[in-house]
Amino acid sequence: FKHLGTYGLIIKDEKIVLIKKVGGPYNGKLDLPGGTIEWGETPEQTLIRELKEEVGIDVIKYELFDANSTVFEWIHKEELEKGHHLGIFYKVLNYNNELLDDIKKMKEMMIHLVQSFLILINYLKRSNRNLNQLIRYADQMKCGDIMRNYLEVLV
Repeated sequence: FKHLGTYGLIIKDEKIVLIKKVGGPYNGKLDLPGGTIEWGETPEQTLIRELKEEVGIDVIKYELFDANSTVFEWIHKEELEKGHHLGIFYKVLNYNNELLDDIKKMKEMMIHLVQSFLILINYLKRSNRNLNQLIRYADQMKCGDIMRNYLEVLV
């Protein structure tokens, strides 16, 4: 598979900010915050969106830092898959808000995400829409296995 992502290099107190990946070929590994460029987004729009979602900041100023490409292999669903990952890296020069650096803030963010999904699920049930659409959306948003499994139970 091919993956195109945008990532932010944030330096705070002379330390590089890293996140722990959930799911995918980098599951459990430390990485720069960032992620997949969505349909119609520019790399800069992805940077701003992903850093808000993952570390809670509003990016104000940034500059292109690097771009790199790597190929890898990983076991996915008991099969060997090959991947090609292209990353665009930006150095974040200025931002608003504090980094989400404690578990309480991350839990609050996850609770908000779950509440949003529950509202959407109830809307879909009332409007007789197909919950498979929501599962596809969860996959696109990389919501993780727990959320996806919960949605599959509802279908």
